[in-house]
Amino acid sequence: MLNISKMNEIDVQGMYKIYDLWPQIAKNSYGNNDPMDYKNIDHIVFAGMGGSGAIGDIFSAILSKSNIHVSLVKGYLLPKTVDTHTLVVTTSVSGNTVETMTVLNSARKTGCKLIGFSSDGKMEKYCKKNKIEFRNIPKIHSPRASFVSYVYSTLGTLNSIIPIKKHDILESISKISKISKQIDSSNLSKSNPSLDLAKWISGIPLIYYPWGLQAAAIRFKSSLQENAKSHAMIEDVIEASHNGIVSWEKPSTVKPILLRGKNDYVKTKERWKILKEYFEKNDIVYREIVSVNGSILSKLMCLIYTLDYASIYYAVLNNTDPSPVASIDFIKARL
Repeated sequence: MLNISKMNEIDVQGMYKIYDLWPQIAKNSYGNNDPMDYKNIDHIVFAGMGGSGAIGDIFSAILSKSNIHVSLVKGYLLPKTVDTHTLVVTTSVSGNTVETMTVLNSARKTGCKLIGFSSDGKMEKYCKKNKIEFRNIPKIHSPRASFVSYVYSTLGTLNSIIPIKKHDILESISKISKISKQIDSSNLSKSNPSLDLAKWISGIPLIYYPWGLQAAAIRFKSSLQENAKSHAMIEDVIEASHNGIVSWEKPSTVKPILLRGKNDYVKTKERWKILKEYFEKNDIVYREIVSVNGSILSKLMCLIYTLDYASIYYAVLNNTDPSPVASIDFIKARL
């Protein structure tokens, strides 16, 4: 049985306490920004790694049906298509991410529009020295826990070019608040969907997702890896039908989790039905997680909130402190 005493004993730095505050953090972050009025932008590059890179994933989904081309850079190199009609958004919660700093330096030489988001560090100093637009957003516990703050601060800052209505943003915050009552630490009961999923997970989770919800799948994989120190994999449900499905012909410790949108494309719904039929016919146990109704922002943020919390519960249930990331520290120390 999981209780607050166990949470405090294992989650030493209190990551779960920050997640309990996500609805209020989202509200405060959206209402506390200095908007930029960008014009004649037809290409946006989101550069960031890890928890900062996840922000680019969600904006890529939001912008997927717009006329703006979006590039994600999770590494050192800018696309060659960057020009004066490009906005490069560099995000590093720590402010010291070497890959993102390299992109920032490269972008400055192209004549593109440029803005940096960080909590401090080298990025802030570089932007101020080179008169680059910059927003200081405080880190809350860790880059992954700060995700909600950075998403809503970025939404407020870039509202002139992000085609999402204020109503949809406020709707997403309202839905996060509603879900919080079900999944946060005040409800450590069987009715908590995040805790229920955490208790079910074993082996290696394989997260299937449809087009549009990739950001939630990537984030869940990363959260399981960082918080629970667990291997995890993701696959697009349509692409997996042409290759990955064959892997299930042999017994496996892999556990399928299906991330579904409330109103997925009709052909995607058909594919989910066939995949579930295949699993049931072959006695493969799976779990379904279905998004809320609403805008793409509401769907993604509520899924990420639910799944992130599941990764924290999964860590605690397995006596793993979700906060330390010693392996990442090992690599960073040698860069």
